[in-house]
Amino acid sequence: MFHTISASILDRMAELEAIDDRDRKDGTPQAQRLRQVPPEVGKLLALLAACAPVGEVVDVGTSAGYSTLWLSLACRQRGDRLTTFEIMEEKVRRARQTFAVAKVEAFVDLIQGDALQRLTECTEIAFCFLDAEKGMYSPVYELVVPRLVQGGLLVADNIISHQEVLQAFVDRALMDVRVDALVVPLGKGLLVCRKV
Repeated sequence: MFHTISASILDRMAELEAIDDRDRKDGTPQAQRLRQVPPEVGKLLALLAACAPVGEVVDVGTSAGYSTLWLSLACRQRGDRLTTFEIMEEKVRRARQTFAVAKVEAFVDLIQGDALQRLTECTEIAFCFLDAEKGMYSPVYELVVPRLVQGGLLVADNIISHQEVLQAFVDRALMDVRVDALVVPLGKGLLVCRKV
């Protein structure tokens, strides 16, 4: 999967990585920053999504589409499409540009709007990546877990970097009998949940 990444995807990933790095250093307000995962997390997401059972692939919190590019690699391998949700108009515009430049539009459905209002349309989720505003984590989790197919995965980002805000969410997942869950100390910390 990684050996065959097209130049258009690699080039757009490099552009987004440079923008993200610049925004973190120059004082760009947090809401305007891309706030994307590092490349090693993107690779892990692609590997996990590629190995997920049959079902829908979902991304909550598109931003400019960096993690979506990684997930699109898995969807291409799976023969699936990815549904990704973003609420901020400026980030939707950037994501559309990302998908066009990287030539992955055939594998991505970008939905502008509140994922909490649209996730009920997803009924058999094989993989969900959650990287949105932290107040959404618990409600998204409660919508997604019942919709995961057996063996389906939910991965949430920023678990270590936002531990104070997300600890109750993490504790809930770790005690939830519907999933096997653990925190992976990669990037800013990932919570990986698998439907039992």
